[in-house]
Amino acid sequence: MSENKEFQEDELNLQEESNENVENNQPENVAETPSAEELLADEKDRYIRLFAEFENYKKRTTKEKMEFFQYANQDMMISMLGVLDDFERALKEIAKNGNEADLQGVELIYQKLKNKLTEKGLKPIEVKAGDDFNVDFHEAITQIPAPSEDLKGKIVDVVETGYQLHDRVIRFSKVVTGN
Repeated sequence: MSENKEFQEDELNLQEESNENVENNQPENVAETPSAEELLADEKDRYIRLFAEFENYKKRTTKEKMEFFQYANQDMMISMLGVLDDFERALKEIAKNGNEADLQGVELIYQKLKNKLTEKGLKPIEVKAGDDFNVDFHEAITQIPAPSEDLKGKIVDVVETGYQLHDRVIRFSKVVTGN
């Protein structure tokens, strides 16, 4: 019996040691697996990031859509610039040679066309002799000796009017610069 007792004690000691080992191992396992609060925080962070990304997407597509509608008629506007130029040349010629009634009729049609295009966002680029040359709005087609010292590097003459559609240049002003 004493052997049995010793054997049982040994078994109890082994079980206690294994229980201690299991108890010692459990805290390590708990530290490795995230708690419910950590999982919730991670999911909340992912949700917030996804929501912000979606909001940025909506803003970007709305902006792209607005730009599309704003500049959708750009090709049509560019083709109408030739008609405007023809009207301006016709007005100059009629003013030289024609009668007053013809001039008023053509000018009325010209103003009506110009007003309709302005309503759709077309704006002429205002340029006059003596302005500084700006490559963002002007295209120098030639250079001539400056008639005066103050016109060096500046615009001497405007050959063709430039136009903007809203804030985008669709035709540069063709100018002559002095050097």
